[in-house]
Amino acid sequence: MEVILLQKVANLGNIGDRVKVKPGFGRNYLLPTGKATVATPAHIAAFEARRAELEAKAAGEQASAQARAAKLEGFTLTITAKAGNEGKLFGSIGTADIAEACCAAGQEIERAEVRLPGGPLRMVGEHTVTLHLHADIDVVLPVTVVAEE
Repeated sequence: MEVILLQKVANLGNIGDRVKVKPGFGRNYLLPTGKATVATPAHIAAFEARRAELEAKAAGEQASAQARAAKLEGFTLTITAKAGNEGKLFGSIGTADIAEACCAAGQEIERAEVRLPGGPLRMVGEHTVTLHLHADIDVVLPVTVVAEE
């Protein structure tokens, strides 16, 4: 299936690229989320008419993500959780918990932007979490998990 990208998609291409993707990926992800459209002559002409508008919108989103990244610079998140004597948490801290704690601390972070490559946090101590704010912008966020007293 050949599609035209309407947004930058990681590991696929930039705005306006015509790429071949598997039909399921295109039909179930790219088309419903508005990230791409099928590459028919009519859609190609419509895209060329809207190209400047889409590129301006993408530049605005990237500028907003850079402003959020600058706001996160030097920010350290501290989360308190119940833990045993050896520092192992009762339960775990996942993406939703981190996003909620960031919002409570005044930083606007969504759950989908939090990346935990090693899985949920299960121990007390210092951890690093990656925030994926934009296709080009990743921010490393230090997270300190403290045991509840």
